Amino acid sequence: MKKISNNIFIITLMFGTLITISSNSWLGAWMGLEINLLSFIPLMNDNKKNLLTSESSLKYFLTQAFASSILLFAIIILMFFYNNNFSQFYSLNEILILSTLMLKSGAAPFHFWFPEVMEGLSWINGLILMTWQKIAPLMLISYNFCYNFFMMSIILSMLIGSLGGLNQTSIRKLMAFSSINHLGWMLLAMMNNELLWMTYFLLYSLLSISIIMMFNNFKLFYFNQIFNISMMNPIIKFLIFLNLLSLGGLPPFLGFLPKWLVIQNLTSMNQLFILTISVCLTLITLYFYLRLSYSIFMLNYQKNTWMLKNNYNMKMSSMSLILNFISIGGLLMILMFYMIL
Repeated sequence: MKKISNNIFIITLMFGTLITISSNSWLGAWMGLEINLLSFIPLMNDNKKNLLTSESSLKYFLTQAFASSILLFAIIILMFFYNNNFSQFYSLNEILILSTLMLKSGAAPFHFWFPEVMEGLSWINGLILMTWQKIAPLMLISYNFCYNFFMMSIILSMLIGSLGGLNQTSIRKLMAFSSINHLGWMLLAMMNNELLWMTYFLLYSLLSISIIMMFNNFKLFYFNQIFNISMMNPIIKFLIFLNLLSLGGLPPFLGFLPKWLVIQNLTSMNQLFILTISVCLTLITLYFYLRLSYSIFMLNYQKNTWMLKNNYNMKMSSMSLILNFISIGGLLMILMFYMIL
């Protein structure tokens, strides 16, 4: 029964997003966002024994409901201004709409709820929050453009996303801050090219699915769990951290491709100032991924004899292996095909 209800909620969650994307009015888009929100909350509460999931779902509901109410208010004001020809207040109302949509997507400076909510979720729900739940707000943000506001949000998202992850012991929070950093890159791509941010989002989603499937398979939530699994197959350990480096945007992995496209686009548009800031701040995210990888591979851990027969499921699904292969070797494959053709 529980599985059937979960499937229904997943279908309505997808319908909510599709309604928002295909809507030709702000009211229709708002309605789609509400359907999406109300479908996701029961999915968050799948584990009744864990109090953190209840706390996370409540935090998520309050922030999203707050954003929705302000968005509806801003839409009504927009209609009022439009009908009465008050054009001087348009820019203020546009910023109000943009800020509510950024609150919904978790972009800085409206990111405060995102790491806290992520901390209480299971990996699958966390994955939905990091990928699918961002589609509708980002699509609506792309309809509204305010250069100065975008610039502020991009720089803050990258700064908070990179500095916030430095002091974390929880992998879920690390992934949340990483997501905020990537959101900054998506907004940067959105400023110049509609197709570019969609490509970035698609590749980011693929990398997130790849790494979160591994974390979910081995039930990894904190760094010390990875340290303590001394009997973990070194190849699997190696795959986890190649995936992390790919997510950080290190060449020659697939994660470098979207950043490469954005860098190329910004260079052609001669926006070198924002480009330099973005690359420098992304280096910090790469630093905490490398630091994590180094400590796990370089430090020696005691192997207890009673841990020789461990309880961890060391088998990986074929789907996970395919995603890992694409994440790690995707860029090289694309370059090979390009050279052949």
